[in-house]
Amino acid sequence: MVTYKINERSKMKENIRKEIMGMNLTELNELGEFIRDVKVMNAKSTIRVGMDVYVVQKTKRELGTVTKINIKKAIVQIGSRSYRVPLSMLEVA
Repeated sequence: MVTYKINERSKMKENIRKEIMGMNLTELNELGEFIRDVKVMNAKSTIRVGMDVYVVQKTKRELGTVTKINIKKAIVQIGSRSYRVPLSMLEVA
């Protein structure tokens, strides 16, 4: 059962990669916007004030605590400083 799901998921990923490779620039831009929107929706549904989160950047991840959640960004305290961070850059610790 588990092996079946893994194989099915890897086949699905390969199909997605093939579809993406066939897209033009406009379609790729639309896909990028959609992916960002999904990341924000997922973050909004899981992140709450007081939670420890990682702020994910290209080369590093920093641990912080959410102090406030706005529509598209959250205020995250890292050390003694607070930062306004897009929800799409947050992962639950």
